[in-house]
Amino acid sequence: MPHKKYSKKTAKKVHATRRKNYFFRRKALLAILLIALAGTGFYLKKTVSYYYAMYFNKFVHRKLHNTESETVRIQKIISDNLDKTYGFDISHYQNKEDISWDSLSIGNKTIPLEFVVMRATMGNRNADKHFDDFWEIAKKQELIRGAYHFYRADEDPVRQANNFLENVKLESGDLPPILDIEKIPKRKTNEKLVEDLKVWCRIVEEAYGKKPIIYTYYHYYKDFLKGEFDDYPLWLANYNDVPAPSPDSEWDFWQFTENGIVHGINTKVDLDIYNGSLWSLKSLTLD
Repeated sequence: MPHKKYSKKTAKKVHATRRKNYFFRRKALLAILLIALAGTGFYLKKTVSYYYAMYFNKFVHRKLHNTESETVRIQKIISDNLDKTYGFDISHYQNKEDISWDSLSIGNKTIPLEFVVMRATMGNRNADKHFDDFWEIAKKQELIRGAYHFYRADEDPVRQANNFLENVKLESGDLPPILDIEKIPKRKTNEKLVEDLKVWCRIVEEAYGKKPIIYTYYHYYKDFLKGEFDDYPLWLANYNDVPAPSPDSEWDFWQFTENGIVHGINTKVDLDIYNGSLWSLKSLTLD
C-alpha cells in the first residue's frame, strides 16, 4: 500500500490532534487513579486510623491512687454489690483524650461498665461543651446512655426544661431524662423550689413519655425532696461508708464515689451502681 502523503498544513493538524488525544488520555487516566486512590483511602480509613493510634498515639494508663480508707470503702461496696450493674458519669471536667472507650472496666478489669451518664445542660441556657462528642461515642460503643440537666435553683424551670429539650435528643435504649438538683435557692422558698422542679419534670415527661430520674445527695433528698417525688426513679449520691445510699428510702442508682479509678480513663470519675441486673436496667430505658 503506498504511503499516504500529507501536506505540511494537514500534517500539523494531525500532529496537534494526536497530541491533544494523548494529553486527554493521560488526564483521564490520572483522574481515574485519583478517584481509585481516594476510594481506597476512604475504605481503609478505619484501618489506617487503627494502626496510627496503635503505633503513634498509644493510650497510656496513668497511675491513679486513692487514700487507703477510700480504696477499702470502694472495694467493700463493689464486693457487696456484685449482682448489680455498674456505670459512670462524666462532663466537660473529663478531657476527651483521657478516655479509651473500648476498654472501660473496674474491679481489676473484671467488671465492665454498662452505662454512662453525661451532663448535657445547665440552667436556663448553658450546655456542656463535650456532651455531643461523648454522646455519639457512647452510642458507637453500645453503652446505655443517660443525659442530665444541672438545675440552677434560682432560674426559671420552663426555660431550663426547654434548654434540655433543645440540646438533648434521646433515643430508644437511652435512660429517661435526669434532673440533677444539688443547690438551695437564694431567692426562692424551698416550697417554691419543689413547685418549680415539678414544672421541669412535667414538661420533660410530656416530651419523652417517661418520668425523669431525680439525682441528688442523700441528705438533700431527705431534707427537701422526700415525699414529693416518691414515684420518680431515684439516683442518690452518698460517699460515706454505708451499705446503701439511703437507710430508709428505695433507690435506683447510687453514685458511691467521686474518686472512681477506671481501667481506660486517665482521671478519676464518679462511679454508679444500678440497683438491679443489666436486663432490669434495659427495661428502664426509653422504648
